[in-house]
Parts: sequence; C-alpha cells; structure tokens
Amino acid sequence: MRTLLVLALLLCFAGAARAEGVSYKHIRNAAARIEYAGSVFLVDPFLAGKGAYPGFEGTPNSDKRIPLIDMAEPAQEVVRGIDAVILTHTHLDHWDEAAREILPKDIPFFVQNAGDARTIREQGFTNVMVVGKNTPFRNVKISRTLGQHGPDELYSVPARAEFAGDAMGFILQADEEKTLYVVGDTTWHPFVEVALRTYNPDIIVMNTGYAMVNGINGSLIMGKDDILRMYKTMPEAKIIAVHMDAVNHTMVSSEEVRELVREHGLNDRVYVPREGETLSF
Repeated sequence: MRTLLVLALLLCFAGAARAEGVSYKHIRNAAARIEYAGSVFLVDPFLAGKGAYPGFEGTPNSDKRIPLIDMAEPAQEVVRGIDAVILTHTHLDHWDEAAREILPKDIPFFVQNAGDARTIREQGFTNVMVVGKNTPFRNVKISRTLGQHGPDELYSVPARAEFAGDAMGFILQADEEKTLYVVGDTTWHPFVEVALRTYNPDIIVMNTGYAMVNGINGSLIMGKDDILRMYKTMPEAKIIAVHMDAVNHTMVSSEEVRELVREHGLNDRVYVPREGETLSF
C-alpha cells in the first residue's frame, strides 16, 4: 500500500511539473509573455509609459508620441518571473530603453543574427544567443523563421531598406505541446509559406497593424486581408492578431480587426486580445 501511495505521489508531481497547454499574455503592440512547456518567454518588450518617445519619422502621424496607449500593468509586473527574452529585431517598438533598464543583464536572450547579438551585448547583456534551428532552452526548441519587413518596393531603395532592416519570426516546439509560430514583422511572403508548410503550427501569432511608410505602397507588416488568408490557409490553427493601437504608423486598429472577425464569422479561431489579456490553449 505504501509503495502504491509513493508511486501515486510521484505521478502527481510529474504531471504538475509538465506544462498543460500554452498561454499567451498580450502586453502591448508585439510584446507578450508566452508560457510554454514550463518556461516563460518575454517577447519583444516595449515597456515605456504612454508618449515616452517621438513618433517614427517618415511615417504617417509622426507628430504623435509613442506608445499611443499604456500597458495594463506596470513594467515590473510584466518582467516578473520570466525565464528568457526572445527579440525578433531591435526596432524601438519591439525593444526600448525602458526594457533595457528593467531587465536583468544576465537573462537568457535570444536574437535573430550576429548583428543584433552584438547590439544587445553592447547594451550590457551577457547571455545572448542567436536563434538557429531547434536552438534549445530547457526542454523547448526555438527555431528562427524568415520574413520581409515591408514590400519589395521598399527594399529596392537602400536607405528605405536600411530603415526596415531584418526581422525574424520564430517557432516554439516541445514534446506533448502545441507548436507555436510567432510570425513577426513581415508581409505575407514565401518565407512565411515555407514556415507554415515546414512546421504546421497549431497557434499562430500575427502582427496585423498594417504599418505604413510615407511614399511607399504597401505595408511593413501584415493587415486584415492577411488574417483572412491565414484563416483559409491554416484551417486547424488558432490565430492571434496583435501589433495594433500602440504606434503612430499602424493603420489598422484592434477594433477594426474585431469587426472583421464578427463580419466573417472567424471567432472560432481568431483572437484579438486586449492589453493584459491572457489566452490559453
């Protein structure tokens, strides 16, 4: 009897140690806390108070200071208990001074390439790693996916291409967990289609604010049409739409996307979280 009791307790502890599902907490813009396979990842922290920075020059509504909205909780609460940071790129609305100041300098930090790694190390962080394919963190595998941060027209102009730069997406995988794909700052590009075919993700996070640059046709990131396309392309996946409302040059609001969801009956699989809201899968 005592042996059976010990075995039962061991099984209970094993079950408690293993993560049950995936949770995505929307912080603001593309910033999120993702709980996955027992680890907590902070993604693209943009943590300053409302109006801390000038708007992006050369873009619509550049007279508006950003962030345009506040977070639902203080930055100290956002970073509490995180295990690692994943940074898709170093644009201000994904990585700001407030985040640099509040995060511990020895936090494990995952970035897209050697250039970003050098930048983050120069800012004082000591545990910086470049994401490859199946880069390990505890029992999670992180894989970099590619994208294009704007239309071809933008990348044909060297100065504009430098402004847009590179931005990765990433995949999270673990045994007995749903596969999660954070698409990142990209247009709908063949790179995205390759990632969808390769990983067949169960959960897809899309940046859908349709960010504009003056004088360029098309957006730096995805928009409403891309949500409809993803819904049709990945008929089994749950879709989370973010990167809206917080920066001056996004043309699509979260309320517009919620209306899209209602109009097209997408509410079975498309989620548009509010700041501070947690989605569980």
